[in-house]
Amino acid sequence: MHGDFSHLLWNMLSLYFFGSVVEVYFAYIFGEYSTWYFVVFYLMAVVVSDIPTFLKHRHHPGYNSLGASGGVAAIIFASIIFQPLQNICIYFVLCLPGFILGIAYLIWSYYKGRAANDNINHEAHLYGALFGFIFCMVMYPASLMHFIEQLKSWQLF
Repeated sequence: MHGDFSHLLWNMLSLYFFGSVVEVYFAYIFGEYSTWYFVVFYLMAVVVSDIPTFLKHRHHPGYNSLGASGGVAAIIFASIIFQPLQNICIYFVLCLPGFILGIAYLIWSYYKGRAANDNINHEAHLYGALFGFIFCMVMYPASLMHFIEQLKSWQLF
């Protein structure tokens, strides 16, 4: 459930494309249990990403927040930790390395969450993204070193 169709569409496209990448890496890391890790990772991300919003609005009975955007953000950022230099394209035109788009996404989510003027839980995006990154580092500590090594090889031109 989502506030509008376009948000739902972007979430489902993101889950499809980035989820495929994460599934491949999880299969390599976790072997035959990779599907379970993926499902648990996604569900945990949905719950964990909504906890800060729940705590913030627990005394506001009129506040509503629906959807699993935090879980999708976690999937996107898991993909970024595994492939930080992989281009991510917005509207199939503007393409940037994942780590740059990821930083921009975090900044944008922070400011949109502060503005709180569009009925989208941007804080869930922010906390989901952080959860995705941290989950991968905890469950597969080598992912952080691989991430750093890939960033070292990046060149602007």
